[in-house]
Amino acid sequence: MPDPVRLARARFRAWHRGTREADYVIGGFFDRYSAGWSDDDLGWFEALLEEEDVDILAWAMGMAPPPPHLSGPALTLFQRLDYVRVG
Repeated sequence: MPDPVRLARARFRAWHRGTREADYVIGGFFDRYSAGWSDDDLGWFEALLEEEDVDILAWAMGMAPPPPHLSGPALTLFQRLDYVRVG
């Protein structure tokens, strides 16, 4: 189980991106899946948080290829967008 302080920091960063769209996508993904994360999963998410919002949203929507260090099962889950609440 990841360190609670790391999780809290990641949650804050996920929900305070600077654009509402990015908050919903990145923050929504965190809220939906973080409870079951390992340290490696959290490390992947922390690496994602280092990227620019415009790039993250393009990867989420499949409009641009992600960098190799973010490719894999976690990104596939991220691209489902089934965690974004509307309304």
